[in-house]
Amino acid sequence: MDLSTTYLGLQLTSPLMPGASPLMDNLDSVRALEDAGASAIVMHSLFEEQIVGEQLATIYQMEMYADSFAEALSYFPQQSEFALGPEAYLEHIRKVKQAVAVPVIASLNGITSGGWVDYSKKIAQAGADALELNVYFLATDPNESGQAVEQRLFDVVAAVKNAVQIPVAVKLSPFFSSLSHVACKLEELGANGLVVFNRFYQPDIDVENLQATPTLNLSDPSELLLRLRWLSILRGHVQLSLAASGGIHQGVHAIKALMAGAQAVQVVSALLKRGPKQLRTIRQEMVQWMEEHEYTSVRQMHGSMSLLHCPDPAAFERANYMRILQSWRRDNPATPVA
Repeated sequence: MDLSTTYLGLQLTSPLMPGASPLMDNLDSVRALEDAGASAIVMHSLFEEQIVGEQLATIYQMEMYADSFAEALSYFPQQSEFALGPEAYLEHIRKVKQAVAVPVIASLNGITSGGWVDYSKKIAQAGADALELNVYFLATDPNESGQAVEQRLFDVVAAVKNAVQIPVAVKLSPFFSSLSHVACKLEELGANGLVVFNRFYQPDIDVENLQATPTLNLSDPSELLLRLRWLSILRGHVQLSLAASGGIHQGVHAIKALMAGAQAVQVVSALLKRGPKQLRTIRQEMVQWMEEHEYTSVRQMHGSMSLLHCPDPAAFERANYMRILQSWRRDNPATPVA
């Protein structure tokens, strides 16, 4: 069975790779993932705040009596909160490269072009085969327009692409008003791939202590549906590589993502729940399904269920929306429908 695929210009033995997670901090886990069939290793993210915090700390040591630096330092998490600091992250790339034979994809998480550019160069020099820009930004300022938010993203990608020669993927949020436009613009700027989607954390409220409480819920298969919709739409608008991230727990989930238009799938929650061996299980389930349905390669299914050949995807989506509402009304005649 031929599971090989091409992602970001990299030749991969299969579409399955672990996404960025704490599993990548440990070399034994990284080796176990490769043994389980990982076609590439996506490292956990180096955060912009780590880079800026380290730079501010250096300045603070030089300007001990400048109160503004002390205040600025308080805006950032302590370095002790992160498993690896910026320099340790670069060294870890080198160690992972030595530990495995598959491509290593580094990850930067932020939203401004400042420290990203310098560290993207260092990441490339450390031996990373590609770089994933994990863009996490919640637009809370009512004076900042959607266009300004998009431009912030475009500036980051343009700056990084101008700084490095290795392939660059952008991990996107699903909340852009015109995701297809954003994707096409990123392709114009030289991005080599898109990962759909970044998962935003949703804070809860502690009503007893009157404070917001961060919560982390691992993904479940229901989250795959949003990815399938946008993969199938984007497949017809961009030529760059597409990867699915979120909701991949079984082999059939990976197959759906490939049919929608992905060249690769990233698995995280399933691995955090069940360990690296789950990647082998997903691979075996894929092979079994393909054999039962007489597929000989994953290339046969790439984009086979996308909207590439649909003359008006927007009308197609709206028609399905109306059918869903009407089917619910037929099955539940007493239920009002919007």
